[in-house]
Amino acid sequence: MPASAAVKQPARRKGDLSEPEALLERYRVARDRRSVWEGHWQECYDHALPNGRPFRGSGTPGERRVDRLFDGTAPDAVEQLAASLLSELTPPWSRWFGFQPGPTLAGAERDRIAPLLDRAAGIVQAHFDRSNFAVEIHQSFLDLVAVGTASLLMEEAAPGAPSSLRFTAVPLAEAVLEEGPDGRLDATFRRSEATLAQILQRFPGADLPEELRKQAAGDPDSRFPLVEAVLPDGTAYRWGVVLDSGLTEPSWLAQGRFAQSPFVNFRWLKAPGETYGRSPVMKALPDIKTANKVVELVLKNASIAVTGIWQADDDGVLNPTTIRLVPGTIIPKAVGSAGLTPLANPGRFDVSQLVLDDLRGRIRHALLVDRLGPVESARMTATEVLERSVEMARLLGATYGRLQAELMTPLVLRAVSILRRRGEIPDITVDGRLVELQHRSPLAQAQAQRDVQATLRWLDSVKALGPEAEATVDAAATAHWLGEAFGVPAKLMRAEAATAGQDGGSNG
Repeated sequence: MPASAAVKQPARRKGDLSEPEALLERYRVARDRRSVWEGHWQECYDHALPNGRPFRGSGTPGERRVDRLFDGTAPDAVEQLAASLLSELTPPWSRWFGFQPGPTLAGAERDRIAPLLDRAAGIVQAHFDRSNFAVEIHQSFLDLVAVGTASLLMEEAAPGAPSSLRFTAVPLAEAVLEEGPDGRLDATFRRSEATLAQILQRFPGADLPEELRKQAAGDPDSRFPLVEAVLPDGTAYRWGVVLDSGLTEPSWLAQGRFAQSPFVNFRWLKAPGETYGRSPVMKALPDIKTANKVVELVLKNASIAVTGIWQADDDGVLNPTTIRLVPGTIIPKAVGSAGLTPLANPGRFDVSQLVLDDLRGRIRHALLVDRLGPVESARMTATEVLERSVEMARLLGATYGRLQAELMTPLVLRAVSILRRRGEIPDITVDGRLVELQHRSPLAQAQAQRDVQATLRWLDSVKALGPEAEATVDAAATAHWLGEAFGVPAKLMRAEAATAGQDGGSNG
């Protein structure tokens, strides 16, 4: 990450990055506080997102570690919910945010700046589309649905790249987070491993110890641990990377400052007094484990039903250890002996299908598959579409509000900061006063539909009252408001100043 050098401060100050030992100590304290969650997270991964990176011990993503998973309802539901979040919050190649003049601007100034803001939003959106954002945010959504907390690293790409933005989905096994006074996850630690070549590529000017270079010369694939920290410091963030190889004393690889944190941390649901989030998989975990056990018992019962349980007399002729129950097998027996006889099954397991159907239904309901999944009927009336949007907004209202504050707004603000510094967009400040951030995702539009429907009902009621009541309606202002509510580009709406000028000219 390109950053300027940080100013050294006393090591005893909280959040200080002047001494690598102090940073590592704070990282270990935060990691110990996180350890109480790791067993629960691992259980969620094993049943809903199997073979991911383990939280404890060694292992790599994709390595086979779960051999007792028999039911695939939860993994399928997790993938569907993550895909639904991607299409409803940040749909690829679609405008899911925009800029509009803030409340301090009015009249001609507001109309003059609106097209400029619309063009700036289009440039920012184009950089998101040309980057790897869609790939990495989907991986973060998988973490969000499975364990309730996700982290997305947003960096500035090298000059000449197709996009100025570069994203990395940080596994929760690497991320250690702290909550700030405002309730947001503003302090981030990340422990990762890299080879010497990767370290030199990312930090070209780093002063590496001679012991590390000697080890890498003997084994180029050697990986060395790095601890990266981004901590709040007033209105900015301090950043530092420590090499914790164990060969020498911890040393700095890089230090700097950021206006916005490059780590975007977000949660599905947060309980009072907790730092990390809770996921829908945690809520459905008892049903997921029970369904998995039921399927295991059904398979065992099916195995018994197919092969059976058998008895044999020890008559000196029949050898049970050599018997193979396959078609065409001839099993020898002594004259007058019973030979191989089946043992009656003591019971049946028919009730298992009823229990399993109920469990799978509750799992899908908890993971919103029956609410956010694809429409079963190809023909839906306008009322059904509206009611589906209202129900979706009700179910994801609280979660969407949290994701809007912790994910979407920080993403756009950091992208604006990077592109503004590079000179690709005008020098605008999205502060809510001069320029406002407008969310235009499908889920945001679904929430806005209620306001639009209320306004349209009011217009119908006013029209029914007669011409005198209709005269109180400002048609131009109403059309302008409906355009903003529907996310219509500013260049398609006539400026209010021009309309006022034309009216004035006709009156004159």
